[in-house]
Amino acid sequence: MGRVLILVYGIFAVAASARASVQLLRDAAEAPVAYSLSALAGAIYIVATIALAHNGRRMRRVAWVAVVIELLGVLIVGTLSLVEPALFPQDTVWSRYGGGYGFVPAVLPLLGIGWLWYSSPARVVARAERG
Repeated sequence: MGRVLILVYGIFAVAASARASVQLLRDAAEAPVAYSLSALAGAIYIVATIALAHNGRRMRRVAWVAVVIELLGVLIVGTLSLVEPALFPQDTVWSRYGGGYGFVPAVLPLLGIGWLWYSSPARVVARAERG
């Protein structure tokens, strides 16, 4: 499960970053907030991918922060894009809870949180001791 999750995060890191880069370079004036939010999402996916791939204490903390920020971004931007669509004349990765990406951006942070919780070293040891 962990490797698949890291792969999906990596795909989203590349997709969101590439899309935002093209949009910001080509049409930045058209929707600067939306395109900047997509760039932020891409950066968060990159950080989450790297942090999830490493299992050190510090990187796990970084991963927790990244996936929680990602979840908050999806919830806040997703809600605002529905309630006040004029704020986002163009979609971001998180618009409509990631609807443009099959709602994967809404599910991905939940999977990340679930994986971080499940794979916690203390929980792994406790499961091993129970047999």
